[in-house]
Amino acid sequence: MITSDLLFDPVALAIVGGGTALAVVLRTPARDLGRALAAVTILGRARFDADPLLQQITALSRIAKRHGVMALDRSVITDNDVAAGIAAIVDGGTANSVATLVQHRRRARIERHVAAADVWAGAAEAAPAMGMVGTLIGLAQMFATMNNPDAIGGAMAVALLATLYGALLANLVFMPIANRLRAQGRTEAFERARIEAPLVALAERETPRGYVAPTPLPTLVPAVSAA
Repeated sequence: MITSDLLFDPVALAIVGGGTALAVVLRTPARDLGRALAAVTILGRARFDADPLLQQITALSRIAKRHGVMALDRSVITDNDVAAGIAAIVDGGTANSVATLVQHRRRARIERHVAAADVWAGAAEAAPAMGMVGTLIGLAQMFATMNNPDAIGGAMAVALLATLYGALLANLVFMPIANRLRAQGRTEAFERARIEAPLVALAERETPRGYVAPTPLPTLVPAVSAA
């Protein structure tokens, strides 16, 4: 009968977990690594919806029409992208400059989402390789202790469980996290694209100096999945 004691080996877990962590740290900039770890905390959040932001922009537009655009400077805006767009409008930015600003911020947000997902995808790629490393270490230890039957079992456990840990961590932990982060990033990018038009319309109304539609924003590119 298989028990949890038979499936737990601290040496194999240390080789796979420590090796995977080291590989990720060595290949990832510290800033992206911090974002990837912080992104785990948002996995349980509800799907991003731009409707509240659109309603706030509509309300701000009414305030600007009634009291002037400078009245928006006293408004409390919690979303950073909307706040940046409104600040640009208050400062007299044209519709083109506001569109460029909003697109740039959305593109930067997409890049951050992609970078965070790539970190976890990289961990899913490294874990099976570290499992193979653990297997080789276990086999080397087993052959080195062939004259000691008591040590062969422990070495064989390291060899087999390291491969198991690498496969489980890659396919049940790291890659699901990466895929969920990509899905959330695509949803947020699509929803945030909706706030550009009303902000541009508000800027065009307040500073009508001609508006040229910006080029479309590229979509999220999936990272290479683990083998």
